[in-house]
Order: sequence, then C-alpha cells, then structure tokens
Amino acid sequence: MERLEVRSPAFGNNERIPKRYTCDGEDVNPPLEILGVPEGTQSIVLIMDDPDAPGGTWDHWVVWNISPDTKIRENSSPGIVGVNSWGQNSYGGPCPPSGTHRYFFRAYALDTKLDIPSSSRKRDVEEAMRGHVLAKGELVGLYSRD
Repeated sequence: MERLEVRSPAFGNNERIPKRYTCDGEDVNPPLEILGVPEGTQSIVLIMDDPDAPGGTWDHWVVWNISPDTKIRENSSPGIVGVNSWGQNSYGGPCPPSGTHRYFFRAYALDTKLDIPSSSRKRDVEEAMRGHVLAKGELVGLYSRD
C-alpha cells in the first residue's frame, strides 16, 4: 500500500497542537495538507481520534468524500462530516481530562466515493472504505491542558 504524507503548517509530527485548535481555544480544525495522493484516487477520508482517552479511543473528527486535490483549510468542512464521539457532526478539538494525549490525523486515499449518510460514525466509514484504500498516512499531534 502506498503512503500519504499528512502535515500541517500549524504543527509538526509529534509536536504540540496549538491551543487555537483545542477546547481551550477556538476549537476549529487545523489546516492540513495531504501529499502523495496516488493516481486513481476518487476521494480522501480523514479521521482524527485520541487513543489515550480514559474510556477508549475518542473520535474527534470523521470526514469523507474530500476532494483528492484539496488542501484542508483551517475551520472548514472539506467533505461530508460524520458523527464524532460527542454525537455531533463537527470537529471537536483536543480536550484531554489529564496528561498529554496523542491525536492521530489519519488520511486514506480511496478509489471511490462513499455513499453513506452523514449519521455515520467512524466504524461505519471504516467498514464502507474496506477494500477501497489505495494509500494511507498519518500526522500525530500532542496536547495537554496543564
């Protein structure tokens, strides 16, 4: 499987996510760039989650049918936004109860667009994209409230 490069002009891999993009700031999504998208890509899926949440992985942002030639702008809805762990169709920024948590921004290049409703959650998106992933990559951001 090919590799995508996911990066942000706001923070580097394994670096601290600026407060602006968290519950302690403006709680808007950071700008992202997805590079190395292979030929034949019809859409991009982006999933942001926190595997360090006390009750298990917390889904912060689930987006699909993103155009493969799009840079994801700050405070934007680049595709169809699914339901996060708060039960909302939106971006929810880092807001860890304690300690430093890791936030994974995972991008997947698909050979199709997904025909699923906006009421879909991460597991629905993962199921729908099975067998259609051409490439994937991730960016990890860190955040603590102390």
